[in-house]
Amino acid sequence: MESVAEMSGSGGILHTELTGVVHGLEWVAAVVDILAILVMLIGSARFVLGFVRAEITRQETERARVINRERVELGRYILSGLELLIVSDIIHTALTLALSDLLFLGLLVLIRSMISFFLDREIHEIEKNPER
Repeated sequence: MESVAEMSGSGGILHTELTGVVHGLEWVAAVVDILAILVMLIGSARFVLGFVRAEITRQETERARVINRERVELGRYILSGLELLIVSDIIHTALTLALSDLLFLGLLVLIRSMISFFLDREIHEIEKNPER
């Protein structure tokens, strides 16, 4: 029976007997990465367009309300992109089985979870008082 250390990297049944599955999952992870980036780019583009429209508006309270609404929407896109990136990182880590990758994944999930928590908190604050 192989130890986890022996199975890490290029060893183990995944990389010796199921290379096609590994290759396919690497492609899936790459597609998920691209989708995550695309989600965040779409959110950024929508934010910029909404921000420009709000700046053109002359009424101060309406401008602030529209900009805050756009900030909330951007936050939702960022949170969605971060969730997809976590999925991709989990797939990468499952394929390598390396301890360093597992530690890296843990740190990434921790950092992204903290970002998500504070971003979600800010979104709720904006939703409570959109004219601020």
